[in-house]
Amino acid sequence: MFERLRDALRAALDAATPPGNLRDLARQMREAVVEAKVSVQETREAVSRAGGELAVERQRLADAERRGRLAAEIQDQETVAVAGRFAAKHRERVGVLERKLAALNDELALYERELADMQAQLARVERDRPLTEAERSAERAWRDLQEAGGVRPGGGTDLQDELLKSDLDRTAREAAADQQLRELKKKMKKD
Repeated sequence: MFERLRDALRAALDAATPPGNLRDLARQMREAVVEAKVSVQETREAVSRAGGELAVERQRLADAERRGRLAAEIQDQETVAVAGRFAAKHRERVGVLERKLAALNDELALYERELADMQAQLARVERDRPLTEAERSAERAWRDLQEAGGVRPGGGTDLQDELLKSDLDRTAREAAADQQLRELKKKMKKD
C-alpha cells in the first residue's frame, strides 16, 4: 500500500502542475498521509498483538517443559513423552512468532520512515505552492488595512483557523437548531 502512495506522491511532485492542480495535489497528499497514519497505527496494533501471542506461547512452552521435568522426577515416561511433544510444538510456535514479531517491527519502522517522508513532502508542497488569486487578494487587503492603521490579528490570518471557527459556528448553529426542533416536537405532542 505504501509503495502505491509513495509512487503517486513522487509522480505528482515531479509533474509540472499548474497552481490550480497544486491544491488538488496537496489534498491528495493529505489523504495519503492520513491513510499512512492509519496503516502505521494498524501495524503498531499488530506488533502489540503478536507480542501478546508470543508471551502466551512462551508461557505455554515453559509450562510444558515444567510438566516434563516433574513427570521425569516421578519417572512417568508417558507424561514425559506427551510433555515433550507439547514442548516441541510450543517451541516451534515461539520461533514462528518471534520471526513474525521481528518482521512486523521491521515493517513498522519502514512505514514510520515513509510516513515521515510523506509528511515532509506535504509540508514542502504546502509551503512552496504559489498563492491563489483569492489568497493574493486577501494579502493585499490586509496590507492596505495595516497601512491605514489597522491591526492584523496574530500577525496574519490562518486559513485553517478560520475554517475551524466556521465549522465550530456551523456546529453550534446545527446544535441550536436540533434543540429547537426537539422542543417543537415536544410541544406538538402535548397539543
